[in-house]
Amino acid sequence: MKPQSLFQKSLLATSVALLLTGCGTTAAEEEVTQSELSTDESALLGLLPSCEEPEELAEVVEHACIHAELGPFEPVTAAALGAPVLVDASTPHTAYNITLPSSATSWGWAGRVSFLPDESGEFAFLLSRHRGLRIYDAATGLEVARECRYQVPTEVCGALKTAIVADLEADTEYHLEFRSILSRNAAFSLVIEEAAHHHEE
Repeated sequence: MKPQSLFQKSLLATSVALLLTGCGTTAAEEEVTQSELSTDESALLGLLPSCEEPEELAEVVEHACIHAELGPFEPVTAAALGAPVLVDASTPHTAYNITLPSSATSWGWAGRVSFLPDESGEFAFLLSRHRGLRIYDAATGLEVARECRYQVPTEVCGALKTAIVADLEADTEYHLEFRSILSRNAAFSLVIEEAAHHHEE
């Protein structure tokens, strides 16, 4: 065998290995947590900062965990992106078991549900998956800033993994958008609670 041919085959094999590694990394980003990334990497991936006072969220998470484990449950299929959003997730103290439709515009799964808060303030969107959500003003289509992200420790709640906090206005309809690269993240639970609200057992 010619040395040049051996070199070309070696180069090709290395390129294929790197390509496969890159594909694996894309899927792995689905489960990455912010604590595993440097500040620069977090900014690059558009991840939210960690909530500065997680102890303030502890009571909210504990209360939401009860609903995530015991209900009441509401199974819903999110509206496909670009379709009218007729699925409402505004009922308080409810665990919404959301299923995302396959995306027609890109690969994977994606969908939206509607949320209409009856009070202004900070809301915690607690999910049973690591991937979060994006929030849009339904009237303007503009994205709403999310304040921070809290990774729920397993010892605090095994049924919930992530909490996203956002400041919302009363009587304003919002669209909560979810995406998933992996099929296992296309079905999950969502519990929405007022972030500063004191709950009773």
